[in-house]
Amino acid sequence: MIEEKLIPRFCDTDALGHINNTTYFEWFEGARKPIFEVFIPSLEPKEWNLIIAKIEIDFLAQGEFKDEVLVKTGIEKIGNSSLTVVQESHQNGVCTARAKIIIIHFDYKTNKSKPISDQIKQKLQKFII
Repeated sequence: MIEEKLIPRFCDTDALGHINNTTYFEWFEGARKPIFEVFIPSLEPKEWNLIIAKIEIDFLAQGEFKDEVLVKTGIEKIGNSSLTVVQESHQNGVCTARAKIIIIHFDYKTNKSKPISDQIKQKLQKFII
């Protein structure tokens, strides 16, 4: 499992002073970087071979501006051409949001999914939860 600590910025909050729901999408995307690097080590956009098919986020508790956030990321399942990533944000020991993301290994030239190689699957094993 990948763990990343974040300090919420003032711009991450809404008018009520809580972490805005859209902020979690940004935090979770940033925390998936180690998984992206398995597929695209350079992170060069011209070499990108992933697309997101689905994102579900459950908001479980209110996040606050002033306290550190811990984002946890892991892989629940690796399929033939896709993987399911699960993520959580925690603040003060409370899980504030939980997400499930389906990512497709994709060939932009053919506009179709493509199998994940055994070599990549092996590298992804360290993220399995």
